[in-house]
Amino acid sequence: MEAFKIAVTCIIAAVLYGIIHDQFTARICIEYFTIFHPPILHTQSPTLLAIGWGILATWWVGVFFAVPMILSARAGSNPTLRASEVLPSIAFLLAVMAASAIFFGVIGYMLARRGVLATDWLTFTASPALRYRFMADWWAHTASYGTAFVGGVVLCVMTYRRRLGQGAKANVISE
Repeated sequence: MEAFKIAVTCIIAAVLYGIIHDQFTARICIEYFTIFHPPILHTQSPTLLAIGWGILATWWVGVFFAVPMILSARAGSNPTLRASEVLPSIAFLLAVMAASAIFFGVIGYMLARRGVLATDWLTFTASPALRYRFMADWWAHTASYGTAFVGGVVLCVMTYRRRLGQGAKANVISE
């Protein structure tokens, strides 16, 4: 049952992050969702696009992350961790992802505005300002996924090491 709770926690965390993240990026550049993504959601509402894409683009990240997290927290003979014990670490990872998205979104915008990043390939608009905002969204989304992957691996390793430490303490106490 705890493994299921960890899986649900990972999926809900990923989806909530995706929806909140997309609420911001859909307002920065709605074209990122209406042009750069397939037309699954036929709306121009940034709120609805953010909810829809927040779910569609992140539930699978939660599933993908849940499997190694369950193994890190539960597999083997060392003391196991409950979902409630891994939730703070997952929340911290989401905060790091958000900070990374903000940082790299701003960097993407600034680099595009200064001409360091080519935006001529963005043929959906002649507006340089819209192209800069598009690059901010793209960099923010890429940073979120990259941070989620690297941070997820680090979090799984830290979770397993935490269990090893608890097992070592239990052995010392029992001796």
